[in-house]
Amino acid sequence: MKIFAHRGASGNHPENTLKAIQAALEIGVDGIEVDVQSCLDDYVIIHDSWLDRTTNGVGKVHHTNLASIKTLDAGLGQSVPTLQELLQLNSNQTLLNLELKHTFELNKLVKILDLNIANKIISPDNLLISSFDHHQLKWMKQQLPWLKIGALTSSIPLHYATFAQELNAFSVHVDKDFVNADFVKDAHARGLEIYAYTVDKYEDVKKLHQLDIDGIFSNFPSNTKSFVQFTKLE
Repeated sequence: MKIFAHRGASGNHPENTLKAIQAALEIGVDGIEVDVQSCLDDYVIIHDSWLDRTTNGVGKVHHTNLASIKTLDAGLGQSVPTLQELLQLNSNQTLLNLELKHTFELNKLVKILDLNIANKIISPDNLLISSFDHHQLKWMKQQLPWLKIGALTSSIPLHYATFAQELNAFSVHVDKDFVNADFVKDAHARGLEIYAYTVDKYEDVKKLHQLDIDGIFSNFPSNTKSFVQFTKLE
C-alpha cells in the first residue's frame, strides 16, 4: 500500500509549505499530495480559498497577487509556495499529486506542466492531477492525453467507479469513511488505482489494508509507514 504525504508532512509542519514537502521527501514517501489554487498572477500551493486559516493574511487567494501572498507567514516563518517552487524542490524525486482547488485559467497550467516536462523537472509518471471538479479533470485530460488524473469523491456512488472510468482516470480517490469492498473491487475491475484520504489512525490503516486499497493519504506519513509495515506482519 502506497503512502502519500497529505499536504506534505502536515501533521508535524505547516501544511502545503516547502518545509512540509521537504520533510515528506526525507521520509521517503511514495507521493506527496498538495493543493493548487490560482492567485491573481500565478498558481500557489494552499488549501483554503481564504488566506486566514493557514496564513496571517486576509482575503481570498484568487483576489490577491503573488507579491502580497509572498509577504505572508504560512506558519513558522514559511511562505506560501508557488507551483514552480514545489516542482523544483521535488525535482522528480517522487510522485506529486496536485489537487485542483479554486484553480482557473487552466490553459496556463497546461503550459506550465508541459514546460516542466520538457525541461525534465518532472516526468509524466510522477505527475497526478486530482479534483472534485470532474469537468476540470476532463478538460485537462483532453489537453494532455498523457496526464494521469485522479477523480475525487466523498460518497459511494450507485455505480461505484464508473464515473472515474468514464473520465479515463488513472485513480479514484475516496473518503476513508465512504468506501467498501465492492467499491474497491469495482475500481480494480476497471483498471483503476484506488486511494483513500485522510488516514492517520492505525485502525483505519488496517481496515483499508484489508480492503486492498492501493494507497492512503496521511498527515503523519512517517507514523503511517510504520503502521503499514506492522499491518503486513499480522
